[in-house]
Amino acid sequence: MNKIQKILVIRFSSIGDIVLTTPLLRAIKKERPEIEIHFLVKRQFYPVVEHNPNIDKIHKYRGYLNDTIESLRAEKYDFIVDLQNNIRSHRIKRKLGVRSAKVNKLNIKKWLYVNFKINKLPDIHIVDRYFETLSTLGVKNDFKGLEVYSEPNAEKIFEKLIGFEKKNYVVVATGAAHYTKQIPSKILIEILNKINKPVIFTGSSGDMPKAKKVIKKLTCSTFNACGICTIGQTSEIVKHSKVVITPDTGVMHIAAAHYRPTISMWGNTVPAFGMYPYMPQNQDLYYIAEVDNLKCRPCSKIGYKKCPKKHFNCMKNQDIDKIVDKIEHFWQLE
Repeated sequence: MNKIQKILVIRFSSIGDIVLTTPLLRAIKKERPEIEIHFLVKRQFYPVVEHNPNIDKIHKYRGYLNDTIESLRAEKYDFIVDLQNNIRSHRIKRKLGVRSAKVNKLNIKKWLYVNFKINKLPDIHIVDRYFETLSTLGVKNDFKGLEVYSEPNAEKIFEKLIGFEKKNYVVVATGAAHYTKQIPSKILIEILNKINKPVIFTGSSGDMPKAKKVIKKLTCSTFNACGICTIGQTSEIVKHSKVVITPDTGVMHIAAAHYRPTISMWGNTVPAFGMYPYMPQNQDLYYIAEVDNLKCRPCSKIGYKKCPKKHFNCMKNQDIDKIVDKIEHFWQLE
């Protein structure tokens, strides 16, 4: 493996999953600085890696696999690190015909857990599974955690946040890619009215109506940043927050990268899948909020547009008082 000079790392999506690759990228660049690192990512997630200094070249996947393969073939890689491990990445590896390693996604064990509630999953975070994937290269985890690199001037977003002081507001991740991961509006309203702290809502433009609906029911200061921020600007807002309230989504991992106190609320997915907040230097900075002993949970390793059982008790039955207590505890830190 000492002859490797140029590698391709494949992780197409999504925001959080890409952020979770950053400890491995940092370790490769630190321990094997002679290796040129290229990264293949879907075009819409390019901003997540755009300013990462540990990546030498980024390839945007635009949906045309044959064109992508031809472009990558010209790079003449020595090795491919497949952190996506799907049909598309398999085809790329087969066509390029170079040595490779792929992450173990534990899909059979996840399937057993989802369908039969038999939990045979190892107690290991996905970050550590990424390192296992590249164990032959000899790089080791430095346990410094995740990284997010914002674009220049991203902090200018605070010019719009009139009246919001840094380290004196709560960030709420308003939505998620799947409904069964999202925190219901009613739950958010109850939590936020009980803590009565300034709140900034983050999310996509599609999350804006939900944020507006929640804001109408609140008595605290609010700012709806849904749909108006880049990923880098969202990262800056999270970086300077006091507490983050988030479901199992990208904002959770951005918060972990900045070591911000985090309330991590889990719906249909479970931390046992290995994607919980990764803060190796201070695991006391996050709280896992989940409803235990639900026979239907986990119902999916990803999520659904609606609750298959039509009750959504994994979110609706969250212990609000305990969550509020944890927020108040985190608020007193620093």
